[in-house]
Amino acid sequence: MAKHGGFPGGGMPGNMANLMKQAQRMQRQMEEGRKELESTEFTGSAGGDAVKVTINGARDVLSISLDKDIVDPDDVETLQDAILAAIKDAMDKADEAGEKIMGMSGMPTGLF
Repeated sequence: MAKHGGFPGGGMPGNMANLMKQAQRMQRQMEEGRKELESTEFTGSAGGDAVKVTINGARDVLSISLDKDIVDPDDVETLQDAILAAIKDAMDKADEAGEKIMGMSGMPTGLF
């Protein structure tokens, strides 16, 4: 009487082995994409480029550049808003790049 379940010889059938290879390849591609993204720099700006913020794909803030004209001691709120807007702009660029990188590798987007 034949056994039910399992595979003869204990090995994986061809389709299952191919699926495993594809999954491993996709995982490697995703890891390579993640590393590429983390090492890429993104610069966001606000206030007509008076504020620039540079981040990397890991979302570490690398630098903030302020034009002297944006610094007004009597209007700190405008400077604060411009810095936040520049950070958001840089993060949006990093997200867009992450979606492109992960999309090219065949992986789901929205991971970053």
